[in-house]
Amino acid sequence: MFQDWIDAVRRNHGVEHATVAVLFSRTGPQRIAGRAARDGFFILGAVDDDQLLSCAREALGRMQRGEGDLAVSPHCGTNIAVTAGLAALASMSAFTKQPVRPGRERFSEAFTGSILAVVAAQPVGRLVQRYLTTRADVQGMDIVEVKTYLPGIRKVVTRGA
Repeated sequence: MFQDWIDAVRRNHGVEHATVAVLFSRTGPQRIAGRAARDGFFILGAVDDDQLLSCAREALGRMQRGEGDLAVSPHCGTNIAVTAGLAALASMSAFTKQPVRPGRERFSEAFTGSILAVVAAQPVGRLVQRYLTTRADVQGMDIVEVKTYLPGIRKVVTRGA
């Protein structure tokens, strides 16, 4: 039961990414955020309901025809979380090594390690999305509707995730 819920959220997360990619291809980049749920995904930003519905349907169709890479986004919060985690690990390792060294040396090691972590986080974030936070297998899914909750807060409702 719990695994079914997680899989539905991961599929909707992938369709959310694909929808934003289609939207950006039509309108150019804009300030927008998304949040996946079991039965769809929320889009926060100045997006027209009809345009959002059209983008979601195009995105889902493209994924169903084999464009699974649309599920992975360079704009995903997973990338930020991976970057923060790797940078924190790099810093912690620099400050906990024995024997204790002068603060200047530890800071230099922490700084260098954090820079390397930020560089490594780009491909690692994509892998985390691909294998943990999104799914591209969306056969049998449908876009049902777009609901507006408040100005700037919309939910794309899906079925079959």
